[in-house]
Amino acid sequence: MTTVVWFKRDLRTRDHAPLVAAASLGEPVIPLYVIEDEYWQLPDTSGRQWAFIRDSLDDLDRQLRKAGSRLLVMRGSVIDTLKQLQARQDVKRVFCHQETGGHWTFERDKAVIGWCSENQVEFREWNQFGVVRRLGDRNVWDRAWTELMRQPVLEAPAKMPEMKAIEASVSGRGSLDFRLPDSCPDRQVGGSARGEKLLTSFLDRRCVGYQYNISSPNTAVRACSRLSPHIAYGTVSLREIYQEAKATGNHRNTLPRKKKSLTSFRSRLHWHCHFIQKLEDEPELEFRAMHREMEALKTGPNDTERLQRWQEGQTGWPLVDASMRALNHSGWINFRMRAMLMAIASYQLWLHWRDPALHLARLFTDFEPGIHYSQTQMQSGLTGINALRIYNPVLQSRKLDPEGEFIRRWIPELAGVPSEMIHTPWLMTPAQKERYGGNTYISPVCAHEQAARVARKAVGDFRKQQVSKTETDRVLLRHGSRKGPVQKRPRVPSKQQSDQLSLFD
Repeated sequence: MTTVVWFKRDLRTRDHAPLVAAASLGEPVIPLYVIEDEYWQLPDTSGRQWAFIRDSLDDLDRQLRKAGSRLLVMRGSVIDTLKQLQARQDVKRVFCHQETGGHWTFERDKAVIGWCSENQVEFREWNQFGVVRRLGDRNVWDRAWTELMRQPVLEAPAKMPEMKAIEASVSGRGSLDFRLPDSCPDRQVGGSARGEKLLTSFLDRRCVGYQYNISSPNTAVRACSRLSPHIAYGTVSLREIYQEAKATGNHRNTLPRKKKSLTSFRSRLHWHCHFIQKLEDEPELEFRAMHREMEALKTGPNDTERLQRWQEGQTGWPLVDASMRALNHSGWINFRMRAMLMAIASYQLWLHWRDPALHLARLFTDFEPGIHYSQTQMQSGLTGINALRIYNPVLQSRKLDPEGEFIRRWIPELAGVPSEMIHTPWLMTPAQKERYGGNTYISPVCAHEQAARVARKAVGDFRKQQVSKTETDRVLLRHGSRKGPVQKRPRVPSKQQSDQLSLFD
């Protein structure tokens, strides 16, 4: 009898429970990855995501070959693939990791489970993240997460039972020539080897000062672990990252500053699963606001010109545009700039959250549905349990890029503008523009301070008139954090409220 190990967002051999379990049976194992055309037609997928996966599949195949096996990559639907394999390989088991994805993958997984049940094929799933399926009580989530992170990291199988020869007639083979056009010149390279190298360099030296250096786009490129796409596609296990970070932080030779930085980093790993749990508990968050009554805040189609200018990095606010252009070029930008981009789209540009969320999803090489949709809603003021925070693009620019280094790199139109003028180029006189340049940079799409005031008032009025305590309490009970200070219902936003968006709420 043959066991299929179905790889999804877990492209590694180390700390891979389904693979270890299949290898221990001593019977033929088929390591399988399926390229699903329908998935890659979804509005939140992109070529840069596939390119990272493509790198990772090559690396996964190398890992498997060391153990005497190899990766089978097929193209089509998972059920059609399993049908073909069952007809030729006597497939009796399908082992895989749980995946908290969007609606499409959720329905796909249910269909695969149904097919296995109908065809007497054993289907088993393992949990690789601190996400609890069918969680009945949010109060027990933190304990479950901690227990999973403390379990031993599983070594990759040293020897895999040989899989039977796959006949050439099996359709869908040789599918790694699949391509999706997407220009992303500075995209991160995928694969476990790259991920392990990043983890080592981060724990050795780059982590020092982590909590202070991750906000500025100038320092975040090196200060952040840059492991996010590797976590998203499972080339390195979250548990291994957590345990190695903890061991390094607790080592007797680790200095206090480094220890503090790694404690901060580990809290982000906890945060990662906390947000994915939200989508696991309420899959509809992909399409509607977490606080259901807040979905009615904005109706009708978005302003297409404003949306396009935001997408192209042409809002006229330098830090916003530089962030969007940098993200388009590399597929990555730090969390603070991600939050700012979404908040600007939601408040100053007054766009419905869904279009900006989909655009950012396509640009993120590290797109993780569970984090992405709940985060974009939080940054749009749609959760009902988080404080309303509106970014001031000028204040953020002066604070995080005071000399305009990041702005000049990504907005060549402003390359010659002095630091004191680069944050508000629209205030330059014609003579100053003639002297320093900046004539070709677009004027702001609107007056950001006035737009922020209007947005704050509109959200505040809507909350007072349309938002019920019953719905807010439902969201808090289902999704609110249970670790740290108890969350309370936010007050009506005030003009004195900070423009900052903290990493944790």
